Amino acid sequence: MSTVLALLEGYDPCTETRPPMRPPAPVLCQPDSRSPATVSAPRRRSTYLPFALPLIGDEEIAEVVDTLRSGWITTGPKVARFEAEFAGAVSAPAALALNSCTAGLHTALAVSGIGPRDEVITTPLTFAATVNVIEHVGARPVLADVEPDTLTIAPAQVAAAITPHTRAIIPVHYAGHPADMDPIRELARAHGLVVLEDAAHALPAAYRGRTIGSGANPVAFSFYATKNLTTGEGGMLTGDPEFVARARMLSLHGLSRDAATRYQAGGQWRYEVLAPGFKYNMSDIQGALGLGQLRKLHRLQQRRREVVAAYQAAFAGVEALELPVERPWVEHAWHLYVLRLRAAALRIGRDRFIEELAARNIGASVHFIPIHVHPYYRDKYDYRAESFPVAFDNFQRMISLPLNPRLSDQDVADVIEAVLDVVHRHQR
Repeated sequence: MSTVLALLEGYDPCTETRPPMRPPAPVLCQPDSRSPATVSAPRRRSTYLPFALPLIGDEEIAEVVDTLRSGWITTGPKVARFEAEFAGAVSAPAALALNSCTAGLHTALAVSGIGPRDEVITTPLTFAATVNVIEHVGARPVLADVEPDTLTIAPAQVAAAITPHTRAIIPVHYAGHPADMDPIRELARAHGLVVLEDAAHALPAAYRGRTIGSGANPVAFSFYATKNLTTGEGGMLTGDPEFVARARMLSLHGLSRDAATRYQAGGQWRYEVLAPGFKYNMSDIQGALGLGQLRKLHRLQQRRREVVAAYQAAFAGVEALELPVERPWVEHAWHLYVLRLRAAALRIGRDRFIEELAARNIGASVHFIPIHVHPYYRDKYDYRAESFPVAFDNFQRMISLPLNPRLSDQDVADVIEAVLDVVHRHQR
């Protein structure tokens, strides 16, 4: 991303000037020895840069307007098209559009018959929904620590957590980096376990040449407002056609016929309740938005990679910063760009670092507060912070920087400048 890097050429964080010349590689300046009264204030953007915003264009707006004018706004033809086009995009055997990734995870567990006295292994470094759905079906969540580089669930820790009560594994493709699936699948085959992938961050991602979502096992995607593809709220469940058909029935109250097959021309009004299902269906308004987003997903993803390339180039070699990784055998979706601070190199911690970015009008976040330190799970399962040391240590050091296709080159340059300035002012 040469334009972004060009904006930074000549930036001297010690003097905050931009001389018209190409400087050597970034060098950390020494902590300022001047009195606080003489230290220059940090440069502040004129407007606040939010951590994440969706990029909605004319294509999506036209699809939504077409839906609104059609008279059919609940689950119908647009959702059916979205499911078909999404399945094609990720080479999925079948796809079911839902109102959230949470709905996909919950429905998949229900279809798999997982319930009381069963155990499901997942990661402590995830959003609450991944673990909440295990509680919803009455099973026990069992946490396994993460890999120190990718922060995805560690297969060796999964193996150690398996008991006679284990029924499923939910690996999370954290930040868009696929978990190491081969050893997880081998463990599942050896013990007869379901593998349910939480791919909320992983569109589009690939593991060893295979697109996430292309297998027969269930995979749940998220289309929340901040995701790589958004329908405002929404999700998709992919997997074996028979599994998806069962999930489809459960996703709409367990009815034998949905509204489209009852109320459209030639439909039949009569239906049966086949199971006590859920209200998890996606509307055609959301499906229309998804169709527009899906058609330009490649362009949106290309921009994300440009932003990541600029960040990686700017922060490489900065002692205080540990950069995210992309293992050679994966294609990272880059939903999040997660920096980790090296405490020994800084005089401030993560929380203060985020405050310093905010003072420069740069939004940032943390992904995630580990499950085992939240009061409900901590108290119910008697966890301590050190129960999962890798997840907890990384949580204390992590910062998610703005990463979305709406970012301009100047936005990216502002983020880089702010991060480096905070480092320079507070290094040991």
